[in-house]
Amino acid sequence: MEGILGLILAGGQARRMGGGDKALLPLAGRPMLDHVVARLRSQCDELLLNANGDSARFAGFGLPVVADTVPDFAGPLAGILAGLDWMALQRPEMPWLLSVAADTPFLPADLAHRLHAARAAAGTPLACAASAGRAHHAIGLWPVALREDLRRSLAAGERKIAAWTGRHGVATVEWPAEPFDPFFNVNTPKDLAEAERLATEIG
Repeated sequence: MEGILGLILAGGQARRMGGGDKALLPLAGRPMLDHVVARLRSQCDELLLNANGDSARFAGFGLPVVADTVPDFAGPLAGILAGLDWMALQRPEMPWLLSVAADTPFLPADLAHRLHAARAAAGTPLACAASAGRAHHAIGLWPVALREDLRRSLAAGERKIAAWTGRHGVATVEWPAEPFDPFFNVNTPKDLAEAERLATEIG
């Protein structure tokens, strides 16, 4: 596949971790963001980071950083719109954005391929990942062509990803949750401890 920008969503407030940047928390001896980048880089033509505040704290990762343009921490949809807008201006030849969360360090190696294949087979413009019977709406494939519709929806107060994607049509792709869930995300200190255990097991 060509023409895919990988967007790592790190614009949340991490309230359950006591605030700060979850992406910078150490996991198996390096920042969690390192793990996400390593699993995503081979699947995308380029990577972009969505984060708010001073972007200098991410300088060591060598990624362009784009902040939300919608105020007051409007959620993942705002980060996705920021990524789509960046693409339209900086990489107009790229038609697709693959979004993932910065706190999911065990992403599958076939994420982009399976999402794109499912979207094409279903005839839908969008696709999202699922595991253990649960959809992960922020982990998905988005066409740049829908960015203006997304902008209008956000301006009208829409904040729920599933509500917006459902109006356009979204293919949901299920991954097995055993021996580990590839979309395990770190929300709490307990989750971080479990991620350490998984990182040791997975290697």
